[in-house]
Amino acid sequence: MISLCMNAASAYGEQKRLEPMAPDTKDRWKREIDWLLSVTDHVVEFVPIKQKAKDGSIMEVMGTRQRNDLHMNIPALRKLDTMLLECLDNFKGPHEFYYVSKDDDQQKGQQASRNDDKWWIPVPKVPPNGLSETTRKWLQYQKDSVNQVLKAAMAINAQILTEMEIPESYIDALPKNGRASLGDSTYKIITEDFFDPDYLLSTVDLSSEHKIVDFKNKIEASVVIWKRKMTAKDSKSSWGSGVSAEKRELLEDRAETVLLILKHRFPGLPQSDLDISKIEYNKDIGHAILESYSRILETLAFTVLSRIEDVMNADALARNPSCAVQKKYSIRERTGSERFSNNNEDSEESQTPSSMTLLDFMGWNLEQGETDGRRDSNDDSEPKHLSKSENMITNKKLSYIERLEALGGSRSPTARH
Repeated sequence: MISLCMNAASAYGEQKRLEPMAPDTKDRWKREIDWLLSVTDHVVEFVPIKQKAKDGSIMEVMGTRQRNDLHMNIPALRKLDTMLLECLDNFKGPHEFYYVSKDDDQQKGQQASRNDDKWWIPVPKVPPNGLSETTRKWLQYQKDSVNQVLKAAMAINAQILTEMEIPESYIDALPKNGRASLGDSTYKIITEDFFDPDYLLSTVDLSSEHKIVDFKNKIEASVVIWKRKMTAKDSKSSWGSGVSAEKRELLEDRAETVLLILKHRFPGLPQSDLDISKIEYNKDIGHAILESYSRILETLAFTVLSRIEDVMNADALARNPSCAVQKKYSIRERTGSERFSNNNEDSEESQTPSSMTLLDFMGWNLEQGETDGRRDSNDDSEPKHLSKSENMITNKKLSYIERLEALGGSRSPTARH
């Protein structure tokens, strides 16, 4: 796993420009991925198979095959890996945008104006009047393709982490109940009859990465607590409580909805305490390989997507010089107060009416009328509760393979955007 992470860092970590990966780097990447995944051929499970005896009779015996989760996810991850490499290959040859040398005086001036956390990344240059309409559409298509890889990798990684066992060390450190984990104010909002996750998030301080991760940790801890209480058989146990199982299930569903929204709005967040704990104490080699491979693809797709965003931002500024504020995709590229307040603006401007969000992809679709209502409510000076409980609808959750199948057989982004 360490070798895979180091190779990923060397292969993609220096992806400062939109250009194909060097041939030797690509060969090394593919070779080491093959080495890693070769182990999964020996992670098997017993299944009944029919065998023909010498006398012609058919009998059923136990045979082995690759474990089902590996059999389904490894081809999907390989496909996403290939899509990402093909996207980089598409940037071969001359384009309307380019990158100037570090020694260029104009480049130095622009570098000084960038955020300190991106000082080493070259600033893309576009024609004075911006990119042509053809190039702009082509660039948007590439962005959609990489965004598709990102969403699929996130879905697979989230599913694998869900299947990992929660270590006892994490459980022992949990508060006694959900209220103690969330705090009185958050717990009161999440237990109300009319629940709106957007209103809940508007009451929480999400001005920094640390505060967002801390809030995510509290939500995840409360989900674990409620799940354990629902499965606890001994009513006198320390996990017992007077809350009904139906209400705990409702609270868990609401909390998981909030987690999905957080991951959609802030895709660059570090791993939570629960995820780190699962990975650290995981003893299943199959889960370890799937989790690390999907997490690396998620990170790499995010890096390429950021480079595409840099070019699109340069184009937007060239076409509209009065626009002094560039949009940022990564949470690490936002200042604290901008991250939450500007997120809705970015998503509304970048998405087309038919585009799919991560909520759609994960199977948590919301009605269009509800979405419009929430956007209108965001324009008010004070957040308001929803007037009807029907305004918060969560559909049946899909499995990770069903989410991938939602992409379509050809995995074409035009079917989803």
